[in-house]
Amino acid sequence: MLRAGLTGGLGSGKSTVAEMFRSLGARVIEADAIGRELMSPGQSVYQEIVEHFGPEVVHRDRTLNRRLLADLAFRQNRLAELNRIVHPAVIAEQQRRAEGIFAEDPNAVVIVESALIFEADSQGTAPGWRRRFDRLMLVTAPDEIKIARYLARMTDGGRGAADLEADARARLAAQIPDSEKIPFCDYVIENDGDLKQIQRQVERIFAELKDAARV
Repeated sequence: MLRAGLTGGLGSGKSTVAEMFRSLGARVIEADAIGRELMSPGQSVYQEIVEHFGPEVVHRDRTLNRRLLADLAFRQNRLAELNRIVHPAVIAEQQRRAEGIFAEDPNAVVIVESALIFEADSQGTAPGWRRRFDRLMLVTAPDEIKIARYLARMTDGGRGAADLEADARARLAAQIPDSEKIPFCDYVIENDGDLKQIQRQVERIFAELKDAARV
């Protein structure tokens, strides 16, 4: 069995890479999807967020106002507060799911896709998390390409391009630069948009991960 972390900043294309790994047979656990589940009404993480940030972060339908939370986190410097609530619960759920997969298939390659593997470790919301992975993979791209990708996929309620770009830059500023992550990663996947070239990288890496999982 092998547990790999797949990380990359906003707009890096790590979700595309994760799908490539999934198509080859990897068991992919998406941190963002788990986070959305745990932040839904009725979940303990949801309740903690409401208690900490106040009822103004809740829509009339009881769902969280994610835009307001993002504003509080990235523009009002309250990201650490939010992460202290969300990260431990998300990581515990990732661990539970991975253990279930390994119980079914001892030779499985489990890939945890998360933008914040390094950040959660360094900021203290999940100390030592990145060292729990057998392999670490980073998807990287120039910041201007990351921002362009973010703008291209956002259709966010009439927000202007300048506002969205400011949001993207604030999110990138909250993440550790790729240059500081690269020395600690086993694999670096350069994503300049050439999908065939990325597929070749993923196939080579997955072959090595499968071999390592059987050791």
